Amino acid sequence: MIVTYYAVTLGISLALTLAYVFIWHRHFDVHFTLMFTFIPISNLGFLLLAISTNLSEAVIANDITYLGGCFLMLFIMMCILDQCNMKLPKATRVSFFLITFAIYASVLTAGWMPYFYTTLDFKQENGAGTLIKSYGFMHTLFYVMLGVYFLISIWALVYSYKKKNDVSNRTIALMAIPEGISLLAYTVGKMIPFSVNLVPVSYLFAQLFFLLIVNKTCLYDVSETHLDSLNQAGETGFLSFDFKFHFLGGNDAVKNFFPELKEVKVDSPSEETPFLAEQAMNRLLSFIENEENDTSFYSRDGHTYIFDVDYLYDGKKKRGYRIFITDDTKNQEYIAMVNRFNTKLQEEVEEKTAHIAEMHDNLILSLATMVESRDNSTGGHIKRTSAGVRILVDEIMKTNRLHLTREFRRAIIKAAPMHDLGKIAVPDAILQKPGRFEDWEYEKMKAHAAEGGRIVHQVLEGTDDEYFRKIAENVATYHHERWDGSGYPKGLKGLEIPLEARIMAIADVYDALVSKRVYKESMSFEQADRIIMEGMGTQFDKKLEPYYVAARPKLEKYYSSLSE
Repeated sequence: MIVTYYAVTLGISLALTLAYVFIWHRHFDVHFTLMFTFIPISNLGFLLLAISTNLSEAVIANDITYLGGCFLMLFIMMCILDQCNMKLPKATRVSFFLITFAIYASVLTAGWMPYFYTTLDFKQENGAGTLIKSYGFMHTLFYVMLGVYFLISIWALVYSYKKKNDVSNRTIALMAIPEGISLLAYTVGKMIPFSVNLVPVSYLFAQLFFLLIVNKTCLYDVSETHLDSLNQAGETGFLSFDFKFHFLGGNDAVKNFFPELKEVKVDSPSEETPFLAEQAMNRLLSFIENEENDTSFYSRDGHTYIFDVDYLYDGKKKRGYRIFITDDTKNQEYIAMVNRFNTKLQEEVEEKTAHIAEMHDNLILSLATMVESRDNSTGGHIKRTSAGVRILVDEIMKTNRLHLTREFRRAIIKAAPMHDLGKIAVPDAILQKPGRFEDWEYEKMKAHAAEGGRIVHQVLEGTDDEYFRKIAENVATYHHERWDGSGYPKGLKGLEIPLEARIMAIADVYDALVSKRVYKESMSFEQADRIIMEGMGTQFDKKLEPYYVAARPKLEKYYSSLSE
């Protein structure tokens, strides 16, 4: 009956170990494997002890049972620490193993040295062999060792339950149960009167509960499960190289991407394979040179791949280089589609915006033309001054010592027609007077500058082109300011006057001089030039003189063409 009991426990332990082999994963902690290996061996020892016929056989069987008795508690403790994400220092792990090995070595001396057992005898009891023994001091140390391993395991479980969020409470409970059963089996085994050992049964419970744990343990290793998921999906390939650029291998996905890699032998130099030499080597060398993660794209046979290069790690140690290769074709096609849509949408928006801007410009020009139509002495003034501004600005930009931008050129030419919008507020009697103004009339006329700035501000308020709004407002407000400070509306002096207003002033005055008014005839180009030159440094910015001089032939040509 007793022999049957040990035979059954051995059979069940072997079946549980086979189940572990069936679900084994390379990411399982090695102590799981050692535990599932040592339990059937230890249970075999209990069976051999039961069927032994003499002391010699019984001692050998006892040595086998203590393989589990000494090492299993260490392996279980290491499994618990691993599941609780607790890492013992390497020196501590080695010390525990050496202590365990030393105690097991004392077990092997049984029968010829009094370290573990002081005396040994053999008898048959209830149809099973058994040892009659008295214990030595190493046996006491054996109990101390088991107690230490047990207490460390219990402490790790309690601490993880209370303090650690990265350990499943379900896993903690599953690990605590075999610990309790082992303690119970040892205690009850000492109390029962018949010669049967309950330790093999406690081993079976340990196997059963640790099977439940390992079946789910990989799910908690997020980095590994995601890596396996990517590999299984077949969308991510992996290539590995050592520091000498020897090919270490790749997964099935990368070999499906690039079939020629199926013929590459492990450990062969990368430069011997065209694909590796042209694609992998270049990226590895770039990664080494830049000392940072390197991502690049590669297109082939209608597919787009992302190459991501980094170090290959073994734990925390760098062992070579790895390349992740992801088939990004669908994503790139989607991006291309979105880009095409955005481009089309942008073109439509730009077209609509240009149309709105054109309507806005035409509205402003119409407003300026309407204002000009009230002043029968300045017909065509806005058109001529706009041309004059363009000619002056183009001359300035030839050398561009004033550092004008194309945006400035566009803005001031566009703003020129708006410079006299303020005249809309001047009464017709004054605006259309054929002779010279009285002082009070002149004051009314001068108000058009400030009023023009206000109107421009209101008309362009809220426009997206804030730069143009500011230029236009300055042109309208300050084009009658003088370099010496005697102008209006604010009496600005020198560089206080915005550049756009200083340029507008020259074009405005030049047009007034060479154009016919109801109160005067047009001046000759020579007379107008003399007055403009005399005003340099007083009415006009002296620094603009060379540009005016350079522009004068073009101004004369333009105004001459108007009279033809």
